[in-house]
Amino acid sequence: MDCIFCKIISGEKKGRKIYEDELVYAFEDINPQAPVHILLVPKKHIPTLLDLKEKDKELMGHLYMIANRLAKERGVADRGFRTLINCNPESGQTVYHIHLHLLGGRMMHWPPG
Repeated sequence: MDCIFCKIISGEKKGRKIYEDELVYAFEDINPQAPVHILLVPKKHIPTLLDLKEKDKELMGHLYMIANRLAKERGVADRGFRTLINCNPESGQTVYHIHLHLLGGRMMHWPPG
């Protein structure tokens, strides 16, 4: 498999790891769009949100619980932060392994882009 996120999770490629457990690997985005920009990636390879199965509900809930924890640890929880998952090309998805962006540390605008 030629997935950059799978390679980061396996240690084949370098990533600035922030958190890891049996289900999730989190690391700093190499092209940050905010002072805090963390990618939370399920260790299970799932290309897009459209590929989620019923059995992945707990995994996705866990992803958001870890995002909450990291937002608190990074000091952006009380001021506010944004989470997002892109799906397919028009959303801006460039790596086809679902990942949750955690952004904070600056004012977010709406609409986002």
